[in-house]
Amino acid sequence: MKVNITGKNIDITSAIRTHIESKFKKLEKWQADIISCQATFSEEPNKQKKFEAVIKVPKGQLIASAVNDDLYAAINEVEQKLERQLNKLQHKSEARRAEKPELVEEEDE
Repeated sequence: MKVNITGKNIDITSAIRTHIESKFKKLEKWQADIISCQATFSEEPNKQKKFEAVIKVPKGQLIASAVNDDLYAAINEVEQKLERQLNKLQHKSEARRAEKPELVEEEDE
């Protein structure tokens, strides 16, 4: 899986790149067919760090973003959001409701 990382108003250090790639590696445990990953982070004017990730899967795309003072905390938060989305996507077919049983009225004798 190739991760495309883009930084706006902030430099991409090797430590940041390694941290992001390790978080995306964790998502592979869901055994979803991840087509591509796009990660974008930027520094807002109020010194907050915004991290956004888009993962393309055969059924569509998953998007998560987080804003935090600490870039690593924002990355961790986005990874948790994506894990929840992948879990929901993978178990969606299992969660379909079974047909409701028909109500049978008993006759009094």
